[in-house]
Amino acid sequence: MAEIEATTGGTLALALPFIAAALAPILRRIFGAYAAWILAVAPATAFALIFTFLPTVTAGGVISFGYEWIPAFDVRFSFRIDGLASTFALLITGIGTLIVLYSGGYLASHRDQGRFFSFILMFMGSMLGLVLADDLMTLFVYWELTSITSFLLIGFDHEREKARRGAIQALAITGGGGLALLAGFILIREVAGLNSMTEILAAGDALRTSPYYLPIFVLVLCGAFTKSAQMPFHVWLPNAMEAPTPVSAYLHSATMVKAGVYLLLRTQPALGDTALWTTVLPLFGSVTLVLGALLAVRATDIKITLAYTTVASLGLLVMLIGVSTEYALVGAVLYLIAHSLFKGGLFMVAGSVDHGAHTREIDKLGGLAKHMPITFVAALLCALSMGGITPFVGFLAKEEIYHALEYGDAYHVALMAAAILGNALMFAAAFIVALKPFVGRLPETIHHPHEGSPTIWLGPLVLGVLGLLGALFYETYHQLFSVPMASSAIGAPTEIDISWVPHLNLAFALSMATIVLGIVIYLASNAIRAATSGVISAIGWGPDHGFDQAMRGLLRFSFWSTSRIQSGRLDYYMTVTVMVIIAALFVPMILGGALPVEPQMPELRFYEWIVVAVVLVGILAVVIAKNRLTAIVSLGIQGFGTALLFMLLGAPDLSFTQFMVETLSVVILALVMTRLKLSPADHRPLREKLPDAALAVAGGAGFGLFLLSIVQRPFDPVLSDFFERYSYAIAHGHNIVNVIIVDFRGVDTMGELAVVMAAGLAILALIRIRVGRKGAAQPDPTEATP
Repeated sequence: MAEIEATTGGTLALALPFIAAALAPILRRIFGAYAAWILAVAPATAFALIFTFLPTVTAGGVISFGYEWIPAFDVRFSFRIDGLASTFALLITGIGTLIVLYSGGYLASHRDQGRFFSFILMFMGSMLGLVLADDLMTLFVYWELTSITSFLLIGFDHEREKARRGAIQALAITGGGGLALLAGFILIREVAGLNSMTEILAAGDALRTSPYYLPIFVLVLCGAFTKSAQMPFHVWLPNAMEAPTPVSAYLHSATMVKAGVYLLLRTQPALGDTALWTTVLPLFGSVTLVLGALLAVRATDIKITLAYTTVASLGLLVMLIGVSTEYALVGAVLYLIAHSLFKGGLFMVAGSVDHGAHTREIDKLGGLAKHMPITFVAALLCALSMGGITPFVGFLAKEEIYHALEYGDAYHVALMAAAILGNALMFAAAFIVALKPFVGRLPETIHHPHEGSPTIWLGPLVLGVLGLLGALFYETYHQLFSVPMASSAIGAPTEIDISWVPHLNLAFALSMATIVLGIVIYLASNAIRAATSGVISAIGWGPDHGFDQAMRGLLRFSFWSTSRIQSGRLDYYMTVTVMVIIAALFVPMILGGALPVEPQMPELRFYEWIVVAVVLVGILAVVIAKNRLTAIVSLGIQGFGTALLFMLLGAPDLSFTQFMVETLSVVILALVMTRLKLSPADHRPLREKLPDAALAVAGGAGFGLFLLSIVQRPFDPVLSDFFERYSYAIAHGHNIVNVIIVDFRGVDTMGELAVVMAAGLAILALIRIRVGRKGAAQPDPTEATP
């Protein structure tokens, strides 16, 4: 690939996770438990390399680099680093470093830990490439790589049926959305002529004013909504909890589920701020927020509770992006960073609890604070941020969200109500996870609970502390992360000055109301859980069950269609094949007005008339032959007649090839026919023969008309001149036909030889078949038919 504008640091940052993934199994076998520390160097180095770009990014600059990929289609392997991409990349690599270390402790005794490291690092590299990609096709490649690698991670414990189902469901939903996204990208490329995010962002209103805005909008949203689990596509995310906890912590904090949100933030300056955008996104987002948070309170498994709060958080982000005002986008950015920190930490807390107490069921837990004090502190830090309590980054986000929605019209009032209810439910869910397992008495069913190794509690503790430090040092936090990210999402420079110090205003009052409501929900969580479970049981059917029904329906339809199309009868297959060929010949010629004009009969010499007569006699012999063996021999007459014409027209080498092909065809077919017991003649009635005869005539006419239309076109001597000019100069051969076959079309000729060899092997298998039972009389060779 020709280099366009390479940035060594960016290229190395993209490559490091994949290099580490390739080395992971080897390092695990050599270094054992220390492999995690060695492998964590890769994402940590990538984090450091991206951090070096912050001075340029915070100044409003953009760093572009990449390589030519498919120049003929204007596709480049190109990347751009701006405020949005850099913050995402830092979250991916920074949290990814902690996840690798966490995996080293959590899966220390797993026999396939090396394979797990490979999968998680490949996923990390895919996600990093996604957020840095500039070219649309490059972005799509990384988008699908995240779906594939997440499939491997979710189904890591592939011996369990639930893990396999969760992996297939995630792949089917997100992969289908990815195909829709590809269609949207193709529309953007073909209709608007925009090939990269840089061009899209510089095009202004080009997409919004395009007559194809609606299909582009729908297709892009399908990709974003399936990836970021918006209802009703959310079902894959809770079922992805079948993956090991490090996967859940990583997918739900800064990576896979945020890919759709990233896409919406990235395209908002080009696709947003329309009536469609500000209606559809807030509608789906608010419904996802409230229902996801309600299902989180209903759940009893810590990981499932956190999974549904992730669904709710993603709904909140989509809702804010849909509102599209500057304050709403700033709120989305602040909440996205805060969510990455506290949710990654809480998922690691869930794994630590499971590792130390051997259960994740909230009703079976309690009193763990004395036995797991570090995990308890980490859980509290993350829960305080998730609950929006100062001084944590979650507080900054919640205040800005309410500030963005404090308008008096019905639209904003409805969204504000959804935000308050959703945040209150998530407040309750956060402390259900962070308090209930740790306070109270230790159940008798839990034996010897213990704190995990440093690699297990280090990650959640670091993320919890960062959530605190980000708010305390808010000026630095805004300068390095939130301001560049928000400016890129808005498409214009912006300022963020919100701090951890409360201000007595409407947003703060609403924040306090949210906390009070959250405490009420926390205290009444058992009653809410029972009521919600009753409603869901009464409804019965849901998207998750609908997915299973859709898959079963797809299998039934596949079986039905296959049994109809693949009937097992060769005559049906041949009939359909010939009909398709006839349609392919006639339809383009008729629709394209390419039917040939009536040709004039050429003046033939007497010996040429003799050859034509021989060919006609051969055709007649084939038609009236009493058995198929005679028909096969008669069929060779056509090929011999063609070979004679080649010889008369001055092409002896081509004529010789034709003679050889026809001779071998007749001999091989005759040999095969003598080994098969077939009826000696076609005993079908005339009404069954006529359709086949019509198809044969139509096929012959189609090929004849097609060849006539070709020869009536003006001859283009470009290829002939090329071969004549270079056959000797390059290939050192005087026989141009041989040079073409052996040199210019050498690979094609090799493929043809492979086909001939495969056919020969099939024929050998056929003639070795013994017909009839042992001791039965062998058939008469003269009566053999195809």
